[in-house]
Amino acid sequence: MGQGVHMQELPGIGKRYDIDLGSSTQRISVVVRQGIRDLYVFTDKGEEPTAVLELTGEQALKLGAVLTGTFFEG
Repeated sequence: MGQGVHMQELPGIGKRYDIDLGSSTQRISVVVRQGIRDLYVFTDKGEEPTAVLELTGEQALKLGAVLTGTFFEG
């Protein structure tokens, strides 16, 4: 995987992607399972996420487009 992104197989569930944000207290994990993306946001060193969002494939595409700057309002 790319630098700063680590992938782990979750047997029977899907794949987990951990994204290194360059901070010891902040990280994001995305679990991809059967077309659904679960986004976990961690803002401290604890193991419990501060926020969890469940995104459909379409919602994930929209979010990705906004984050990469490719979303243009018509």
